[in-house]
Amino acid sequence: MFKNQKIIKILVKLILISFLLNSCIGSSSVGVFGSGVSVAYDPRTVGMQIDDSIMQKNLMSRLALTEKKYLLSISIKILDGNIFLSGKVNEPEEKLKITKLAWETKGVRSVKSAIAIKGKTNFKGTAKDVLITSQLRTALIFNKLVKATNYNIDTINGKTYIFGIAMTIDEKKEVIKEAQEVYGVKKIIPSIILVEELSRSKN
Repeated sequence: MFKNQKIIKILVKLILISFLLNSCIGSSSVGVFGSGVSVAYDPRTVGMQIDDSIMQKNLMSRLALTEKKYLLSISIKILDGNIFLSGKVNEPEEKLKITKLAWETKGVRSVKSAIAIKGKTNFKGTAKDVLITSQLRTALIFNKLVKATNYNIDTINGKTYIFGIAMTIDEKKEVIKEAQEVYGVKKIIPSIILVEELSRSKN
């Protein structure tokens, strides 16, 4: 009992630290994944950002027409035409349906899904996933070699999915290294795009 209380206290502290540090970034931080990615660090052109935004709204609209509940249970991130899906659904068929809708989005270059089936998760597992995500996010924020605001993290059943833009290959390696050092991570699935890999960039 005492051990569980200790874990909960650590979890709450990490979430609070993460929230406070993210708040310090500023309310003007919008970009790659909406709020949370600083414009100053977003290497995409304005045109690319607009294209990604249009794609996201298009996909969200079609998901809402299919099942309104998907707007609450599914997270969509689009980077240079690459669609990243995460969240939880009740049935495997729903996952396939959502992935199909993503592939049918105009302008899509690729689709990567981190959608989990609810029946395969439990409260204890979800708490561990939240703790893993919070620990990694905090580590990236404190790592001076990484622009933490350029990354989004999702952990499902111990599998950590990292989405974002790396300015250099060394930064990409640093992010993965930080993830490897987080206790409880079963597998790391990085979807990190290098600036040089973008179809269009500011430079």
